[in-house]
Amino acid sequence: MEDEKVQWSSHISFILATVGSAVGLGNIWRFPYIMGKNGGAVFLITYLLLIAFICVIPLCCELFIGKKYKTDTIQSIKNINPKFKWVGWLCILTVILIPCFYFVVGGWILNYIWLFLSHHIPANFTQYFGAYSSQIYMPVILTLLFLIMTAIFPYRGVNDGIEKANNIMMPLFAIILIILAIFALTLPGAKEGLLFMFKPNFSHFDKTMILTALGQALFTLSIGMGTILTYGSYMKEKTNIAKSAYQLIFFDTLIALLAGIMIFPIVFSFGVEPTAGASLVFISLPEMFSKLPFSSFFGLVFFVLLFFASITSGISMMETGILSFIKNFNISRKKATIILTTIIGLISIPSTLSFGVLKDFTLFNKTFFDLLDYSTSNILLPFNTLLICLLSGWCIKSLWKELLGENIFGYIFNILLKFVVPVILICVLVTGI
Repeated sequence: MEDEKVQWSSHISFILATVGSAVGLGNIWRFPYIMGKNGGAVFLITYLLLIAFICVIPLCCELFIGKKYKTDTIQSIKNINPKFKWVGWLCILTVILIPCFYFVVGGWILNYIWLFLSHHIPANFTQYFGAYSSQIYMPVILTLLFLIMTAIFPYRGVNDGIEKANNIMMPLFAIILIILAIFALTLPGAKEGLLFMFKPNFSHFDKTMILTALGQALFTLSIGMGTILTYGSYMKEKTNIAKSAYQLIFFDTLIALLAGIMIFPIVFSFGVEPTAGASLVFISLPEMFSKLPFSSFFGLVFFVLLFFASITSGISMMETGILSFIKNFNISRKKATIILTTIIGLISIPSTLSFGVLKDFTLFNKTFFDLLDYSTSNILLPFNTLLICLLSGWCIKSLWKELLGENIFGYIFNILLKFVVPVILICVLVTGI
């Protein structure tokens, strides 16, 4: 059984781990292009207000529940109200399904690291990516390799595995990101790229933009799948939850902005469509890197950056499932890791093959990969977050008092938690569906 007294060795380790959980591929490519597509600075201001005053509520709830009950997601929800134990299982289902498509992308990243490391740079990345992703064997092998690489850290435990991984990877991630951002600012298209991100376009300010900003804020903080709750369970008693939540928000947003500063000057220097989405990472950017001096170096560094972002998020998802397996099936950490890795590995195979032999196999007009992506991001994450907020607000009546005290801030938090945030989450859920 997992030691009940496991804690982060320091507050810095806790922040690095939670930032590592929150910072993923979405921060590197999704946030910048969504920001540019939805009004630049107007979107940014809206996003900052929403993440600071709305999304911080469920974030604090997950941290509070984790710290209070010191156990896994399922048992924590059971402690709040035994009738809603199924909500905990729903979070675990989510945290199992997300890696089944997320780690496919991790496999692609490993392949691109090898390409730039070995100087085997394709002449046409559009043709290359289509041909590679539709293969049968190599994408599956690299997806499973990425899964095993991720599972190694929670297999070793919280302090010796997860904490050490984040203490090394996150500072390296930050250093690489800053170096690439500084380099990007020296390119001819830097000014146009920054204007795309930061110049206000008030014509985009509408209901759709607000919901888009809110959805991105919820997605980027890893709320609704139990990862923050799980990491919160290892917090020390004296840790201030509200302060920690805003520290996480600050670093998560800072990284997303630095990613935009890194990407868009490069994009505008080469005249590439900035709203290209996922293809921006695996087609457009690699082609641009191949045209730069020291192309192999910059391409390699960029995909190492993506590797750190994806694996630290993956570690938190694996740990959430592993801890729940430990607590609910009374098994060892090693056995729980092996079982979860096997489950994710088996489901990942058809997800990986969705770009090749299984591309014509669809459910609800979606490939297996797209179905996993859509159902988790648009339905399960907002639905789980809604349920956690309702349980926190109506079943843990002292939550707001313990967090902020009986003052004006505590009363406002309580009103937002019980009434405002649930309504907003319902709107996000309906829009997503």
